Amino acid sequence: MTAAETYSVVLVLLTALAAGLVGSFALMKRMSLAGDVVSHIALPGLGVALLLKANPLVGAAVALLLGTFLIWHLQQRATMTTDVAIGVIFTAALAIGTVLTPSEDLIEALFGGFGGLTLLWFIVGLLAVFAIIAFVISFRHKLILSLFSPELAAATGVNVSILNLYFLLVFSLTVLLGLRFLGSLLVGALIIIPAAIGRQLTHTLNAFLITSSLASVLSVILGFLISHFYPHLPVGHVTLNLTLGPAIIGVATVLFLLSLLRKKI
Repeated sequence: MTAAETYSVVLVLLTALAAGLVGSFALMKRMSLAGDVVSHIALPGLGVALLLKANPLVGAAVALLLGTFLIWHLQQRATMTTDVAIGVIFTAALAIGTVLTPSEDLIEALFGGFGGLTLLWFIVGLLAVFAIIAFVISFRHKLILSLFSPELAAATGVNVSILNLYFLLVFSLTVLLGLRFLGSLLVGALIIIPAAIGRQLTHTLNAFLITSSLASVLSVILGFLISHFYPHLPVGHVTLNLTLGPAIIGVATVLFLLSLLRKKI
């Protein structure tokens, strides 16, 4: 494995860890569909960047940043829930992104892939992951308080509106980190499915966060091994295309089904 590939492996594992933490709070905030929708907001940015021969992640970052502030603005001005505010932007972003993205790059933009990273982008990714983890750990109690009692949170000095904006930015940053590996169609699932597993198996906040992160990392490890050793798996007359993104989400889904069985027992 080359150094560039090692950078990618390390970053995708750390991204999975961050996704588990962010997904836990997203689930509690009833943002279960937000990961998919926010990732689609990145599509127009990806398309424009590809057309201009620029780095696609830079275009996606700009689109996500603008989309995040627009979602937050709609929440404040129209008193919308997060899911409704995100849904207002979703359809247009998906259509525009599909139209703008060159056809030869569309599959990778939608489903992701595995490629090497330069040292610079690896360092940038590390800083982003550490920022996400630091935010969740530092603000977890304020997030919980604002979730269950916004009035009490405000009375204790928490600016709930700004805290919601910070969380949306962290959420979008997590989506951005996962886009390269999972694509815009699948990255949201890495945020939500491991969190759903943690919710099934735990009863305290710390256990919830830890279990969600472990489930996310385990999904990535097993998905990477499957896609590496069995990228094209023949099953009868059908050949399964087990590339990295679908393999990771497939493993996460199986783990979620097993968590349902464990909960029932």
